[in-house]
Amino acid sequence: KPTALATVTVGSKTVTAEASSKCYAKGTKLPEQIFVNCLQAKPTHHITVPVGDQVRIGVDPSIGDKGWLVVQNTSLVTPELLKNKTYWTIDSDSLFTVQDPQTGQSQAAKSVTLNIVESSDTSGQNSFRVIQFTLLRGK
Repeated sequence: KPTALATVTVGSKTVTAEASSKCYAKGTKLPEQIFVNCLQAKPTHHITVPVGDQVRIGVDPSIGDKGWLVVQNTSLVTPELLKNKTYWTIDSDSLFTVQDPQTGQSQAAKSVTLNIVESSDTSGQNSFRVIQFTLLRGK
């Protein structure tokens, strides 16, 4: 049986990925430390995002049925659990604005990790898979 995929589309370019074997426990809940490690891992798939473009995210219906979240690096982006939805769009400028942990100042990042988290709530306590992409800031 094929694994569930997530797709990121920017303009006319699309990249598709699945969770790495370490970041998917065949439908069981990921242990918290593994979940944190998955959020911080380096993605193998990337896409360039020009300034001002929309980032469109699609997930397999099986992920949409359970629920999912969009996480930038380790910060939650989606305001609520995306349940029974397979598609979400975000303005790229907000994705590339990151907060400096030392100063609290916002700054523009050259790249961010986009984590698609299959989860039944927004806490991260009930996460089942993490699918990752690197978004690179384009001109």
